[in-house]
Amino acid sequence: MNDRRQQKAYRFPQSVAYVSHRSTATLLRAETGFDTMALSRGLEFLTLLHLLLCCESLSLPLMEFSIKHTWDSNPVDHDPIRVVFSRGLGGLKMFVHGPFFNDPAAPAGPPSQPFPGLWDYEVVESFFLDNTTDNYLEVELCPHGQHLILLLSGVGQAFTQQLPMVFTTTITGNRWFGEALIPWSYFPPNVNKMNSYAIHGSGEKRTYEALYPIPKEEIVEGQTPNFHRLEYFQDFRLQSIMGEDWIQPESDLWLGKP
Repeated sequence: MNDRRQQKAYRFPQSVAYVSHRSTATLLRAETGFDTMALSRGLEFLTLLHLLLCCESLSLPLMEFSIKHTWDSNPVDHDPIRVVFSRGLGGLKMFVHGPFFNDPAAPAGPPSQPFPGLWDYEVVESFFLDNTTDNYLEVELCPHGQHLILLLSGVGQAFTQQLPMVFTTTITGNRWFGEALIPWSYFPPNVNKMNSYAIHGSGEKRTYEALYPIPKEEIVEGQTPNFHRLEYFQDFRLQSIMGEDWIQPESDLWLGKP
């Protein structure tokens, strides 16, 4: 891909970073710092460094998002969870890195396997939507290694879930790093919107965070978190990662859906 095409194709909002050599240096400085958390971040940093250098050597674009607000638009009180997307072999790579709260305790299921009801645990989620049909994919990743995939047609209407996926995690002190490969067959046709979320804590300390939260002026008394408010999702194109000439593979999983 030539420089002209890169400049034309990858104009992301402020929450997104196209990783060039210059932006890599900026990101690495932000990730390491020279603070007391440097040692606990060491393994995560090395893993992220490997990811960035590999993608740069292959001229692969990344999209990075930081979840900086709660679902109702309050700033988070910790280093934000970061979600990175890049191209993978047969699917979309999704990387998660950030604080490990270890609350609630780990799900009872084995790592690298689907776990129903994973949203009741510590989890990071990304939703990929075609807003012309309300068909969307929900991907949930837990720092303990469990995952959950849901295919939905209509708001909150899951018709398939607990699909297999390659997913690995590393926990180092109070940080964690996860890497998943989401097969193209799981994505609905014509993805054009996205949102990401993070959940942690128990009881009254349960915290729900959103990349694109509900604006404060639209919150009503008694309202509770709802990650299926599709009207707050924002623009997202897989072609921004895969290239403008890329065509999403067809999937039998979505046959018969609007």
